[in-house]
Formats: sequence, structure tokens, C-alpha cells
Amino acid sequence: MTSQSQGIQQLLQAEKRAKDKLEEAKKRKGKRLKQAKEEATAEIDRYRLQREKEFRNKETNVMGSQGNLSAKIEEQTTEAIRNLTSSYHKNMEGMMKKILSTICDISPEIHRNFRPAV
Repeated sequence: MTSQSQGIQQLLQAEKRAKDKLEEAKKRKGKRLKQAKEEATAEIDRYRLQREKEFRNKETNVMGSQGNLSAKIEEQTTEAIRNLTSSYHKNMEGMMKKILSTICDISPEIHRNFRPAV
């Protein structure tokens, strides 16, 4: 009977050791998964940063030339507005005199096709 109880004790101890090893393996697996997830996240972040940097470089190459073009267009527009404004101020007084003289200086005369009634 002692040998049976020793056998049972050995089986219980073996079961306990197996259970402990199983728990330890689960913990290691959890740590490995967590570490793999962290490494994957870090790799994704590095890749994202690299792609964003490449995008910014391409964007500055493309938009830089468009930025220069828009600056030129803005400058030309400003120059055209300045020219139109100066032309307006230079010619405004003469045009106003011409319009007022046409409206106010009326000289009455008989139309050439008028025939007096007989």
C-alpha cells in the first residue's frame, strides 16, 4: 500500500510539475507574442516614417514648382491691378469732364429734316 501511495504521490508531483511547466510555457508564449507585437509595431512605425518622408520629398518637388508658379501669377496679378488703378486715376478726370460736357452742354437746333407747316 505504501508503494501505491508513493506511486500516487509521484503521479501527483509529476502532474504538478507538468502543470507548472505548462503555465511557464504559456507565460513564455505570451511574452513572445507581446515582444513580436512590439517589434511589428516598431517596424510599422519605421516604415510609415520612411514613406511619409518620401512623400514629403516628392510633395516639395512637385509643389515647390507649383508654389513658384503661383507666386509668379500672384505677382503678375498685383502688377496688372496696379497698372489698371494708375490708369483709372490718370484718365478719370478727363472722362468725367467729357461726360459732363456731353450731358450739360446742349445746344438746341432744328433738325435738318424739319419742315415747317404751311
